[in-house]
Amino acid sequence: MRKLYYVPIIHTSADLGVIGGEAARRGVERLGEDVWTKHVETVSGFWQALEDYFSAFDAAGVRVYQDGMMADGELGEKIVKEGAEKGSKNFMIILDLLKRGAVLMKTEDLDLLRKEYTLLLEISKAARPVKKLLSYLKYRLIKDRLLKKRDRYIAGMINGTLKDRETGVLFVGAYHDVHPGLSDDIQVVELKDMKKVRDYQDKFIHPERCKDEVATLSRYLVSPVETIPMKSRETG
Repeated sequence: MRKLYYVPIIHTSADLGVIGGEAARRGVERLGEDVWTKHVETVSGFWQALEDYFSAFDAAGVRVYQDGMMADGELGEKIVKEGAEKGSKNFMIILDLLKRGAVLMKTEDLDLLRKEYTLLLEISKAARPVKKLLSYLKYRLIKDRLLKKRDRYIAGMINGTLKDRETGVLFVGAYHDVHPGLSDDIQVVELKDMKKVRDYQDKFIHPERCKDEVATLSRYLVSPVETIPMKSRETG
């Protein structure tokens, strides 16, 4: 039996580079300073809860998988260190795990990542509204198909590299759905409920209509981690 801790995450601006800065600017413009500040505080609390959990995690020999990670070895570790230095809580947690004996794994296909990044960059850099709209529509047309390809690739990498009696950790955006592609002998444990993480991201952008739901979801996100066995939840 193999075990995989599945961590559905919310990416921060520090994770996304140029695209992240643009997303933050647009968030403030659309939602206002107060709503965006509350969102940033929620996401910060979410990552603090994960950091607290992993600070007591037995990292020796654990294989760490990360969405967007297209390299392992020295190059992969360099990417993690640079991300941590830029303020990414995601990479700070991974760097700490590596220092305590975890192993960073190549997780994604470079070509698929390049396709998505190029499309997102077109949207963020479009100077005219018409150009931005066309770039966005182009991205929408292939986004779901591209995400499914990435998920299949990630699942395949985990299936092929996580050995019997080994433990892995997957940090992956909440809109991914890697679980269906994982081998049946992999015991999957969620650290946060993927659906609730998704719901928060869908609803916080509608602060008036979903105010109470957002408040409830926000409290859940920042609460201490309680693990959820995914397979037993689906079959129970």
